Amino acid sequence: MTYSDTEATIRKRSGWVIPLGVFLVTFALSALILLYYLAPTAPNFFDEQASPTSRTDVIALRVHGLKLWIPANYLQYESSRHGGAQKDIALFALLPDASGWSNRLASAFSDNTADSAVVYLLIRDERLNLTEADRLSRIYLSYVTDAKGKPGPFGLTQFTFRDDTGYRNEDLFVGSTPTGPILLRCARFAPTVSSPGCMRDTPIAHNVALSYRFKRAHLAQWREIGKVVGGLIAGFKTQPKEELAEPDRRHP
Repeated sequence: MTYSDTEATIRKRSGWVIPLGVFLVTFALSALILLYYLAPTAPNFFDEQASPTSRTDVIALRVHGLKLWIPANYLQYESSRHGGAQKDIALFALLPDASGWSNRLASAFSDNTADSAVVYLLIRDERLNLTEADRLSRIYLSYVTDAKGKPGPFGLTQFTFRDDTGYRNEDLFVGSTPTGPILLRCARFAPTVSSPGCMRDTPIAHNVALSYRFKRAHLAQWREIGKVVGGLIAGFKTQPKEELAEPDRRHP
């Protein structure tokens, strides 16, 4: 059997055409992936911007069966003020008495300095809703350098996260209360962190959790902040008397 010059040329070309094609496709995909991660991202027009209001009318909301009645000036986003079922609800308040947003307090709410008095809250649907005691024993103690901890400031027990964990830039503080431990993860002071904060995550209903965060400068008031936030949430769970008499038809 013989082969023509044309057939030989085709076979010679096929030896480098296919690898070249694979290389070009791989190069293009790599370039696209690199561009995706390194190029500046355009604004996402679907991301809602915070829009505070001084309105104090009560909005009826619901997160996984938990009914809440929240004044509009505590809600960060306009979409929440439509009422009804929500996957999560973002709120903010001003310490020390958990005041809602108002024109008079606008500058205090926009403050993001190290001693800002703003506390941010998120009520969310949370199927794996661990108690704080379970969160400590089942998650955090696996990542600390010493499971016994050490005496920390303000009556707290302090734990240090290992450097090989995702919590390496944070400290864990545990406070004892009659109803159980309070866990606070606080960002460490660093040259690149000029305004560190602390966050607590706790269940407030079946499959519903609350996270709240405040500046680390207020850590000494962790008990008071916990009581104020707890009182605020309890108030949101209480249906206003006028709605008991006449259901709110605006927010079914």
